[in-house]
Amino acid sequence: MDEKDGIGTGWLARLRKRWRHAQTEHAAPRADGPADQASAALRALLDDPSIPAAVRSELGADFARLEAMLARLARNELHIAVFGRVSVGKSALANALLGREAFATGVLHGTTTTWQRQAWTAAGEAGLHLIDTPGINELAGEERERLAFEVAEVSDLVLFVVDGDMTQSERDALATLARTERPLLLVLNKADRYGDDERARLIARLREHAAGIVAAENVILAAARPAARRIVEIDRDSRERERSETPPPDVAGLRARLVAICEREGKTLSALNASLAAGRLSDQVAQRIAETRRELAAKLIRQYCLAKGVTVALNPVPVADLLAAAALDAALVMHLGRVYGLPLTRGEAGRLIATIAAQLAALMGAVWGVHLVASALKGASAGLSTVVTAGAQGALAWYATLLVGRAAERYLVAGKSWGELGPKRVVREIVATLDRDSVLREAREEILARLYRRG
Repeated sequence: MDEKDGIGTGWLARLRKRWRHAQTEHAAPRADGPADQASAALRALLDDPSIPAAVRSELGADFARLEAMLARLARNELHIAVFGRVSVGKSALANALLGREAFATGVLHGTTTTWQRQAWTAAGEAGLHLIDTPGINELAGEERERLAFEVAEVSDLVLFVVDGDMTQSERDALATLARTERPLLLVLNKADRYGDDERARLIARLREHAAGIVAAENVILAAARPAARRIVEIDRDSRERERSETPPPDVAGLRARLVAICEREGKTLSALNASLAAGRLSDQVAQRIAETRRELAAKLIRQYCLAKGVTVALNPVPVADLLAAAALDAALVMHLGRVYGLPLTRGEAGRLIATIAAQLAALMGAVWGVHLVASALKGASAGLSTVVTAGAQGALAWYATLLVGRAAERYLVAGKSWGELGPKRVVREIVATLDRDSVLREAREEILARLYRRG
């Protein structure tokens, strides 16, 4: 494809690469063309029964946006968003392209306060829509910029409008928009204000600012609302008569460029962008599910720590055997397996606990028993009650179960694997990240509180 007839091979190559990755990630059913494949990917994600209801509710707005994209694909629509500072003529430019006054324009800041969409014309089979957005430098700009970038996420092509050399804030905004992975056109509006030489210098400067973001041929001149011209006429009697004339909008070059892009690449762009949106939402879903599992696992481990601690305190086992009450540890590991969707048999749970125990013994040796017992029972013999001693023994059991639970969780998160570093490194890292004394103190306090309530 000739770059001059489209958005440039660089954009398409990057989008297609990401799209192929998204398709591979989500294993969407094969279909006839890009739009069919994108629709299949979106539908597969929207209908995925494995997504918990709580996650689906939390990401409701994102799922609704994906439903809207699926409907757009079905209608063969292509959306073009218009961005820029206040008063550069964004709305006027959109109106000029539409050929009607569809978007409000004005000299005051804030004329456009929320994004608005209008149907444009047909290019091939794709129905075009223009989206006008608030100015990127408006008062309360953070909220409006957030809104603007949300629009970019559901657009297939972006027009970034300036009316002169770019300011630093415009360059920053352009770079941010580039990170949305949307093809960009940079439009110099109000070009009629400049002479030929100045226009040439401005185009060169804009291409320099946008290098690597906007292809040189996609830096385009326009005049959405040309300034009135003073015309002097001389009548038959050689008398001068002055009148004012407002030229029509000069957007033919921009219109032709957009129509050419949409006709040649519109379906591909909308399909690629929809697939990328599905990929981003899938990543969000996976992240939220992982967070939910971590939260549930943390609560679960704490519950088993408390159960084992209280059990040991009520009926103490030898303190040196820190991995006693193996039945509770095995139940914990099996329960964690269900949380992470990787069920373990009792035999597998037992072997996992044995591996963890062996690494703890190898790592801490005699200190594992002696040092922990000394710190936990410090002062316990100074006439204190048996309940306090039992609480200290229960705290040791709590700590041992915490280590087992954390190590087992790491094993499950990695898909029933210790990874390249093996169990020794994993267990060492877990021990290093835990403040042993703090854990023992908290465990003892919690166990004693439970014992006193029982009494």
